[in-house]
Amino acid sequence: MRWRLIRRRLSISAPRVAIRSHLPWPVRWALVAIALGFSGALALWAFEFGRGLAGLGQGSRTLGEQLTELRQQLDEARGDRDQAQAIANSADSLIKAERVTQQRLADQVRLLETENQALKADLGFFERLLPASNDPVSIRGLHVEFVPDGPLRYQLLVMQQGARGQADFRGTVEVTISGTRDSQPWVSSGPAVRQSIQFRQYRRMEGLLQAPAGVVIRQIQVRVLDESGAVKATQLQRL
Repeated sequence: MRWRLIRRRLSISAPRVAIRSHLPWPVRWALVAIALGFSGALALWAFEFGRGLAGLGQGSRTLGEQLTELRQQLDEARGDRDQAQAIANSADSLIKAERVTQQRLADQVRLLETENQALKADLGFFERLLPASNDPVSIRGLHVEFVPDGPLRYQLLVMQQGARGQADFRGTVEVTISGTRDSQPWVSSGPAVRQSIQFRQYRRMEGLLQAPAGVVIRQIQVRVLDESGAVKATQLQRL
């Protein structure tokens, strides 16, 4: 019997014995809280230590400062750009105004050159009209122009010398033509143009001369007569 008891205790089928410690539950909760706090502190220390090794903490502060500095530089660059754009706009406006001024000056120069040429032409014309003698009445500037398939155009100036207070000249201007017809000399029977004139210093005259059929005009004679019919001036123009 005793042998059986000893054998049962030493065999696998012997009953298991568990030893348990009996701790109050507040102590158990305190131990669990201490373990959790220690684990959290250890994890936080490991995280900060890893950031320190990687340089993330200082890098984040540096990136913030760099971002602020870059924003300031961007604002300064924008200000410089706006100022440069304003200067460029002002320069462009000045260039356009200068071009307009130069164009106006060029137009004025061309206009003055045209007026100068016209004045030179008028001066030459009036120089040719100056009396070459001391005759009281003279004919100056007789000019004849051929018109294709048409009459002759003539221009002349009748001038009177004397003081400003002199009396007006009254008389007549006669234009006579001569030439050839059928290769034979031909002279008109009377003046082709007869015109009464009255002037004090000068009188400009112009008109057209139509030759008879078959006549080629070779010569034009202009005479100025006073009221009594006396010839005061004569000029002959050969063509």
